Amino acid sequence: MKEKKRVYEALVDGAMEGLTGEALYDFVKARCSKATSKKIVRASLLALTDPHLRDRNILDVIYALAIKHRLDEGVLDDGDEDEPAAQAPFRTFS
Repeated sequence: MKEKKRVYEALVDGAMEGLTGEALYDFVKARCSKATSKKIVRASLLALTDPHLRDRNILDVIYALAIKHRLDEGVLDDGDEDEPAAQAPFRTFS
């Protein structure tokens, strides 16, 4: 959780400085060298749900970055710490 908070703070700081797109992504990667695309997307979602963050421009920039990197190929398979949920067994009803 500590890593996600640092990525979140870097993301918001960069957006507040006026960075967008790849410049914002590079800013976050520079401040948090271990940040993966998956972690940046999760931190973006944390920022989008933060009730204290109300600046529409900042939220739009963060949203655009999250969408872009969520759609990147391999974001879900970058070896992050989360394990996939077990699949529910298939049941038939008669």
